[in-house]
Amino acid sequence: QKVKHSEKSQVKKSQHSEEEIFYMNCRAAYLTVFKSSLENIKSKEQLCLVLQQAGRNPCWKTLNKYWTSQTTALNFDDFCTILKKEKVATKNELLKAFGKIDKDNSGYILHDELYKILTTRGEKMTLDEVSAITKLADFNSNGKLDYNKFCDLYVTTSEQCCKTALERLEIDNRLRRQQFGSQAETFSEATILPVSKSSPRVSRKTDHKLTPVKGDSRISSRPSSAQSCKASVSTAISMSASRNRSTKLVEPSTIKEWQCAQSKGCFYLEDDGEIISHKYRLHLPQRSAVCITIKPLNLCQVEGKPCQWLSVDTVLYVLKENESQDNLQLVSFTEQQNKEMFGWKGELGSGVYWLLPFTTGCRFKKVKAHIPGEAKLVYRGEDGDLTLTKELRAALLEVFETIDLDGNGLLSLEEYNFFELRTSGEKCDEEAWAVCKENFDMKKNELTRQGFLDLNLMEANDREGDPSDLWVTLLSLGYNKALEMTEACPFVIDIYAEKCKPRIKAIFLEAGGWQLNRAICKSVVNKGEAKVMEGCENVIVYTYKTDTRITSVIENKSENKVIIHVNNEHSKNCLSNRGLTVFAIEVAPKSMMVSQHVVPLNDQEEWLYNCVHSLL
Repeated sequence: QKVKHSEKSQVKKSQHSEEEIFYMNCRAAYLTVFKSSLENIKSKEQLCLVLQQAGRNPCWKTLNKYWTSQTTALNFDDFCTILKKEKVATKNELLKAFGKIDKDNSGYILHDELYKILTTRGEKMTLDEVSAITKLADFNSNGKLDYNKFCDLYVTTSEQCCKTALERLEIDNRLRRQQFGSQAETFSEATILPVSKSSPRVSRKTDHKLTPVKGDSRISSRPSSAQSCKASVSTAISMSASRNRSTKLVEPSTIKEWQCAQSKGCFYLEDDGEIISHKYRLHLPQRSAVCITIKPLNLCQVEGKPCQWLSVDTVLYVLKENESQDNLQLVSFTEQQNKEMFGWKGELGSGVYWLLPFTTGCRFKKVKAHIPGEAKLVYRGEDGDLTLTKELRAALLEVFETIDLDGNGLLSLEEYNFFELRTSGEKCDEEAWAVCKENFDMKKNELTRQGFLDLNLMEANDREGDPSDLWVTLLSLGYNKALEMTEACPFVIDIYAEKCKPRIKAIFLEAGGWQLNRAICKSVVNKGEAKVMEGCENVIVYTYKTDTRITSVIENKSENKVIIHVNNEHSKNCLSNRGLTVFAIEVAPKSMMVSQHVVPLNDQEEWLYNCVHSLL
């Protein structure tokens, strides 16, 4: 027993040692750019710089992933979380990328070819930037780049950045003694909890009046020691099968006479499991009765082919814009249901509203499925020309239907740019759009279906039949290697107004952010059942239920952070967005955060929600 205990202690020490090294590197990089870890990252450029000091080389797509239009600051905790997700590129990975260009495996790439690729594809570089690379004598000669030597220099430079930062940290005792975030210098040997991670995309507002939910997902990314439970609250709810639902959505009898606006959109799963979607601005010129609905979009063109996303739950939060975009007030959300459609009926005053789509993620998450073989995307016909396969054409037409937000059968530049942002992280400007107009079929300055197909065929031709770029596009849009849409959920929003013409426009494609998190928390607090945690009056658990979903929110009124242990072991026929039966979450002082969302595993059967929240 002593030997086993010793081995366990060694494992824990090893884990702690790895954690200590990781956070030491995080500190070193952070303090190369900032005077203190209490300082926040206040711009995308600062984020790029501090990531480079940590040995990363982020592209704009990566930076846009963590610094969205709603982000105002990222703190040291967020930085640590980002570094856990964004790994340092290895030499083998770099060589593999260069190998796709070097078809002859010669180890060299002609400068002319390098200029062509780096200035026309992906995140385009300028001629001066490429020249700066080709002029370096260490790995260039006779008009060729020795990419093996280049990769060596890249890796060495990355390692040197980290080494230099660590040396500075070691030399300066004052910096070494600093506390970084809430991280202590030493770790205890107690059991480490399976704590969920916070999203680095949630912006942290300094004005607490604008951001009452300042603990939107403040779940520690650092080791946290389990303690005995001090207080708890239990919630048990028995739910009937879907056939017995009571909150049916009943549309107004005269709705066909009302004016309507419609827009499509899509939920996309990121590599880290985070969900992003379109966000919309709604304008009502005058006060009117309205009916707002959202439902998954059925794209199936082949009879009998299942649409896996049709079972995904959807919600639309309606927020009123007051003085600015940062000051949004929750009006309502779609909680009434008619089959897969969720809706809300009521009266809205004139003005600007924001529509924030949401899905719990219970039925929309990454699943590792066995795929027998990779679908073929292109082939050469009898004339030797490249042609899209029937399967790829069908997938691209599905993509077209999804990104054609206004449903007019054409892609405007704005609609096409959402596609570009998702697949390449860039936008197409007016000049590039004019080039598209010269080469591909357009009507009224908008791209047709055939033009869209031809545009993707051109990508294959540019790579002489290599489908790599096409796969990048398809995978980023939620398709797997069998050309099945498994990590995207297209939806459609309809707004009916009795007395005026509503106007809806997609503005962003990004993660929910603090505005959505605050709206979710407020909706649960306003409509849910509140239970004060027995033995700790400063912690309240709110539980809100519809016929298809249960959401719980934890409010921490105390001056200190709390760690809550959540146990769902006695629930039956339930599916939690957390993916765990038992887990722990950390709630910041004076804040609220979502504990979990739960839906039935099989909605044709009864389900029992039985959850115990305990204070550790």
